[in-house]
Amino acid sequence: MSAPPAPSERRPAGELESTVLAALWAAGTPLTPGQVQGAIGTELARTTVTTILSRLYEKGTVTRARAGRGFAYTPTEDAPGLTARRMHSELRKQEDRSTALARFVSQLTDEDEQLLRELLDGDTP
Repeated sequence: MSAPPAPSERRPAGELESTVLAALWAAGTPLTPGQVQGAIGTELARTTVTTILSRLYEKGTVTRARAGRGFAYTPTEDAPGLTARRMHSELRKQEDRSTALARFVSQLTDEDEQLLRELLDGDTP
């Protein structure tokens, strides 16, 4: 386990959200903020975890259901589904979608390019 960043250091954008989502995916069952806090094993305060979960809820990344006086959270999709949704979101922001897609494809590895060709041809499940 790595040490938490020093107070003057900032975590990369999205790192905490990714950590919280990973804990939810690993659990496979709804978790309360306290359970997420225990699962990720960091020095984060429960209020910080609750804030992260609330932001994920506002983005539609997790759902929540009453659990006592609070909520238990569940991811709305698996990791590949979330990645696909993020990619679509970024593409929708582009005025020149064709150039954005062309640059994305030009940066694929040979293996990823082959996989994309197979997917577009319907050759893979």
